[in-house]
Amino acid sequence: MHQPPAAAGDTLPAGFGRAGPQSLDQNPEGTDDVTPSLAILPEPPAPPAPVGVIAGGGRLPELVVRSLRDRGHVVHGLGLARQYERELPALCDTFREVPLLRIGRWARMLRTSNTRHAIMVGRVDKAKIMHDPWRMMRNIPDFRTLRAWYSQLKNDRRSHTILAAIADELDRFGVSLMDSTVPIPEQLAQPGVMTRTTPTKEQQADIDFAWPLLSEMLRLDIGQAVTVRERDVLAVEAVEGTDKVISRTGGLCRRGGWTLCKGARLWHDRRSDVPTVGPRTLELMKEHGGRCLALAASDVIMIDREKMIDRADQLGIAIVGVPVARSAIYETKPSPMAARPWPSGTAHPDTPQPGAVHHAD
Repeated sequence: MHQPPAAAGDTLPAGFGRAGPQSLDQNPEGTDDVTPSLAILPEPPAPPAPVGVIAGGGRLPELVVRSLRDRGHVVHGLGLARQYERELPALCDTFREVPLLRIGRWARMLRTSNTRHAIMVGRVDKAKIMHDPWRMMRNIPDFRTLRAWYSQLKNDRRSHTILAAIADELDRFGVSLMDSTVPIPEQLAQPGVMTRTTPTKEQQADIDFAWPLLSEMLRLDIGQAVTVRERDVLAVEAVEGTDKVISRTGGLCRRGGWTLCKGARLWHDRRSDVPTVGPRTLELMKEHGGRCLALAASDVIMIDREKMIDRADQLGIAIVGVPVARSAIYETKPSPMAARPWPSGTAHPDTPQPGAVHHAD
């Protein structure tokens, strides 16, 4: 998605260029992997073409459905069992509840309604699955799901790998998953300071300090967020999610005043699991002493963005969008050994020697 320019009058924290303190696309020093894996996503169909919405929990599916309807699309909703919100069915033109682990059934239902494009959005609450006494019966996977599990997920079960496997199975039925942010561009974080509350110099310095660290975390697919105070890392997100990181940070930093930085992994697949913050994020930050929220611009969804901004000002929390240069070119720095003059009279280790056998890498 094209990155919107900063609005006139927007101010950026000290030390920020148009690409932020360090572009999330910049290859970190000392790494060799310079080729990103980028999914080529289908163009959204023109209205009134039908669009399927495979919905988990939370308010985000509702925002997506409303936007698609406003644009003139027919919306066929598939609600993941025991996950979707009860208000959602009434917003869709048609709605069916589907089991969580039956990808084949999802695809057949969408094709039956002549739907060739779908959006997968919303969270899956694992607690609702684990605490269900009938979970073994409700979550028996179908053949499509089992095939994806054993063929693609045997050795890697990270979120983006699971998403790619689901997308591949749906594609076999002729259903293409779309960028889940296409219907809701107005809900994405913008570059610059979004609130009337501005970050302090200390908070600006913390963002400058934290962003390169967050970039490396995202590259390694460890987590999407990090909390910092006075140029020191307080907590790093992993599988537990941002809410628990906020709570943990509050216990570690009783003084408060810390900053939360959140972004998306390198070349993030926007078909699902787009980093998201919402009103609950702000309430938790206030409760646990957070005072500044830094988000990767155009990469993080802000649920009910305008309401979030107003609420942040009420709570005294600054929200900053860090511009991310999507067009940045990977740069690899020469190693110190390559830059150092080699002593005269001695052979450089890269110089071919007579009689030596050299193998191509």
